[in-house]
Amino acid sequence: MAGNPTVGVLALQGDVREHERVLRDLGVDVVRVRRPEELAQVSGLVIPGGESSVIDKLSRLFGLQHPIREAIRDGMPMLGTCAGLIMLADSLVDAIDGQESFGGLDVVVRRNAFGRQVESFEAVLDVPALGPEQVRAAFIRGPVIEHVGPEAAVLAGLDDGRVVAVEQGALLGISFHPEITGETRFHERFLAAVHAR
Repeated sequence: MAGNPTVGVLALQGDVREHERVLRDLGVDVVRVRRPEELAQVSGLVIPGGESSVIDKLSRLFGLQHPIREAIRDGMPMLGTCAGLIMLADSLVDAIDGQESFGGLDVVVRRNAFGRQVESFEAVLDVPALGPEQVRAAFIRGPVIEHVGPEAAVLAGLDDGRVVAVEQGALLGISFHPEITGETRFHERFLAAVHAR
C-alpha cells in the first residue's frame, strides 16, 4: 500500500485513547470509528478492550455490525485485544443472552475467564512470532481461548497451557492489554498486515 495508512480504532467503548497513542507513536494516521462511513476510510481496525456485550450492542445500534463483518470477510486486518478478541471469535462461552460477535477467528472464547477486575495480573509470555524477547502481558478480566480450530494459529499461551493469543490471516486476537504495558509488537504486526494488503 502506497503512502501512510489510515487505521481505525473502534470507539464505541473501552480503552480507545491508549490504542490511538500506540498507533500514532508508530507513525500512522488514526481515525475513531463509530459509524460505517468512518470504517470505510480505514485500512485496518483495532477493536479495544472494554465490555464486549456493550460493544456488541452499540455496534448494532450504530449500524457497524454488518459492515465490520463484511470488512473481515474482505480481508481487512484487525487487532482485537481483550474484549476485542471476544468480538472476533466465531463462538463464545458464558456470553450474556443475545450477545453476538463479529466472528472471523476460528476459536471458542470464554468471557471473563480470569475472574473479576481485582484478580487482574501480569504474566511474561513467549511469543516466538514476535521474536526472542518475551512479552509482558496485563490481564484485566480477560477472556481465554478454550478451543482453537484448524483455521487459526496459536501465538502464545500461559504456563498452564491456556491459549491467550491467536492469528488467522489478517486477524490477530489477544486476551491481554499490550497498550498499557508499553508493548508495541502486536500493533506492529497488525500494521505489517495493513501495509501488505
